[in-house]
Amino acid sequence: MSRRALLAGLALLFAPRRAGAQELPEAPLVVDLVARGRRLGQAGGAVRTLIAKARDVRYLSVYGYTRLVGYDADLNLQPDVLESVAVEGGRFTLRLRAGHRWSDGEPFTAEDFRYYWEDVANDRDLSPGGPPDFLIVEGKPPAVSFPDARTVVYAWERPNPRFLPALAGPRDPLIYRPAHYLKPFHPRYVGREAADAAAKAQKLRGWAALHNRLDDNFELNNPDCPTLQGWRPRTRAPATRFVFARNPHYHRVDAAGTRLPYIDTILMDVASSGLLVAKTNAGEADLMFRGLAMNDIPSLREGERAHGYRTHLWPLARGSEIALYPNLTTLDPVWRRLNRDLRYRRALSAAIDRRTLNNTLLFGLGTEGNDTIVPESPLFRPEMRSLNAAYDPAEAARLLDAIGLTGRDGSGIRLMPDGRALEVVVESDGEASLILDGLMLIGEFWREVGIRLVVKPQERTNLRRRSMAGMTVMVAAQGLDLAAPTAIMPPTGLSPAQPDHYAWPRWSLNLERGGAGGEPCDVPAVERLIALDREWSMSTDPARQGEIWREMLMNHAQNQWVIGTVAGALQPVVAANRLANLPDRALYSWEPTALIGVQRLDEVFWDKAAGGNAAGAVGGGRG
Repeated sequence: MSRRALLAGLALLFAPRRAGAQELPEAPLVVDLVARGRRLGQAGGAVRTLIAKARDVRYLSVYGYTRLVGYDADLNLQPDVLESVAVEGGRFTLRLRAGHRWSDGEPFTAEDFRYYWEDVANDRDLSPGGPPDFLIVEGKPPAVSFPDARTVVYAWERPNPRFLPALAGPRDPLIYRPAHYLKPFHPRYVGREAADAAAKAQKLRGWAALHNRLDDNFELNNPDCPTLQGWRPRTRAPATRFVFARNPHYHRVDAAGTRLPYIDTILMDVASSGLLVAKTNAGEADLMFRGLAMNDIPSLREGERAHGYRTHLWPLARGSEIALYPNLTTLDPVWRRLNRDLRYRRALSAAIDRRTLNNTLLFGLGTEGNDTIVPESPLFRPEMRSLNAAYDPAEAARLLDAIGLTGRDGSGIRLMPDGRALEVVVESDGEASLILDGLMLIGEFWREVGIRLVVKPQERTNLRRRSMAGMTVMVAAQGLDLAAPTAIMPPTGLSPAQPDHYAWPRWSLNLERGGAGGEPCDVPAVERLIALDREWSMSTDPARQGEIWREMLMNHAQNQWVIGTVAGALQPVVAANRLANLPDRALYSWEPTALIGVQRLDEVFWDKAAGGNAAGAVGGGRG
């Protein structure tokens, strides 16, 4: 690059920015920061963060959190990219902002939605499985129409309450695509021969492979792909530093007329996962959270004074840090009968000393009890956490005796009905160190009541494969992921209607494949969960949806389908002292908060009044 070009680029990067009519939609999203207790910011500067591998750049599309509709910090669903949404039964009318543009300056219109629906979601080469599940209601896709350039209509015969929450999810389903950019690579527009020739020139097998590579609004590996997000990628892999530059056509603006995001550049440096804490401690990141855990807090605190950062502690919204999933669909008939016996599951729960787990793993700061939602959810009731979750080894022993597990081997381990020792093989993700540490303690608790626990760590993909095949007896994993729900959020993780659940994988497989795989559920209390999930999906009444959530959660507490232990871990969120508008405390989760996404990273800025040259940091945020 010539010196003249370099200087021109830097001048553009750090030029004062005011929202101009040519750069903003005619009706931008005006953000009232003051009303939310935040400050009007100053434009400019760069923020450094660390990632463990190059592929982790995709997480910027999660916590950058630009969505058609999205949750605010109070988990209210609001239009974001869209100007408005109108809902009448199963009919959703999406209204786009006049004058909204992609990051390359091209208009963002209903054509981008049409291209996705007709040329991506319903093209068998690009989407072999057809449109995503949240667009299918009782086996039928919507009727999609495009009355004008700013209007998109999705119409189902029945209500689809999953639609809007899916659009607000941590992983954007991206029901639109930059049509102007992708059409030159699609055979419908250039012919099959030309499309395949373009792929061959890139040494790819066919046009679909090239289209998928270029269609990159989630992975963020293609700097040429236009985006609507706050920052656009400027670096191609392989690299050790990835640069994301401000989107000059972003749709949000503050009340003073300054276009967001305030921060010009996001810099992601690749570092070994084992060095993330040390590098954060050494001040090599201005904002850091992924890759940090609660046990890193003491180390992070040590570096605060020397390197000018602070360690915020955000509560993790997760049902349980360690949850045990007895497999009710395991193929072993003896274990299957035992896992399905409520007395056995309650005995396992009563035998766990959750107070010791809390003190040992979470410094005594956690919450002991079931795998359930957190108190910050409006749906929470205290008994959801406490029912059947007290430490009572005598009761555990009584329940095991009542089942008939009274025989013992020479080491004091109870005997199963077929004479085998009651040796529970608990399989888990080999990288989940906190879970593995917790299992060692749970093994000691269970041994006191005559149960031997054997830990079997393994790779996560293999664990899921074994689970779906009915080969696992019990799995240890993190608990309920959607632990801060509101009534309008689908009750994921509570019934076999959702896939990848370790307590009933073969029932889930059966429902997912319409009876063509797995096995049908034959336990009435779980059948009730399936029925409730179906009722939720047909309801448009938030009050009834909330009642369904609570019944499902109490069903779990009463039946111990999943045995929770301790929740309430703290997530370190490290931020440079001069980074303003980041809350000191907020819920942290994958869903629904998109990690830090609902706190709006585009509103964070360098506070010049705190000293230093916030806008001039090319190599880092503090200048």
